[in-house]
Amino acid sequence: MMFGAFPQTFNKQYRCYSVSMLTGTYRQDVERGGKIIMPPSALDVLTRQNIDYPMLFKLTHKKMERVTHCGVLEFVADEGKVYLPYWMMKNLFLDEGDLLNVESCSLSVATYSKFEPQSVDFLDITNPKAVLENILRGFACLTKGDMIAINYNNKSYELQVLETKPSDAVSIIECDMSVEFAAPIGYVEPQRHRPAEQDPEEMQVDGAGLIDTDQFMAFQGQGNRLDGKKKNVDSKPVPLNATTIKRGIPNYDYKKGTITFIRTVRPSVTNGTNGEDVPDFEAFKGEGQQLRKKNKKK
Repeated sequence: MMFGAFPQTFNKQYRCYSVSMLTGTYRQDVERGGKIIMPPSALDVLTRQNIDYPMLFKLTHKKMERVTHCGVLEFVADEGKVYLPYWMMKNLFLDEGDLLNVESCSLSVATYSKFEPQSVDFLDITNPKAVLENILRGFACLTKGDMIAINYNNKSYELQVLETKPSDAVSIIECDMSVEFAAPIGYVEPQRHRPAEQDPEEMQVDGAGLIDTDQFMAFQGQGNRLDGKKKNVDSKPVPLNATTIKRGIPNYDYKKGTITFIRTVRPSVTNGTNGEDVPDFEAFKGEGQQLRKKNKKK
């Protein structure tokens, strides 16, 4: 005792039963997690021994050579019996009343885990990582190869633990663990159809024939007024000046940082109808009129 007590190992055999066999009300909290219920005598032995906390146990079904790890939830089971979640009994190939070896152990803290959903229905969950994080609060440890079951929206989903780091069995109590999902079993990657490659010469479009610039005349239609009157019906259509910019073909002389506007410009008129010269247009040159004229004083 001078140098401290050596850690002792708890190792006993119990008859295992599913949670549904527990006397009293059905314990859904045990079924949804990864912890077992042990008898009170196990607590007395564990308190006298120098074991590591939190209490973690290695469960071994020697007949089938199956191993997993778990925590303990309560010590209220009948003497000589332990109660396990149903999914844990399936992993260990246990039947009701089989012998199970329970041994205390110490596990390293988890840093990484990878899960494989067993059905494509798992993809219907909107945020699977948040759902899994909420479910894992009822677990104390994870073992590589285990098939855990989670319940969400009244539906059960099975996930296989593909990988855990830094070891094949890890503790997930108060840890910072990164989670990754593998593709669900039966999932088929959607096929992406690539467009057929075309010959670059066939993709080139000659825009010269899109618009007949010799025959096209802008604003040839006749407008209609709401009051039924006709006005300015003798206006002449404006021809498109195709010599400056041709519509329908790209501007190969485009310079970065500039904007080109396409305008339809009415041609300037230099001569009148009879050949006489027309003076240049000046805005607001007319004489104004008043409704009431004032008499000018002489």
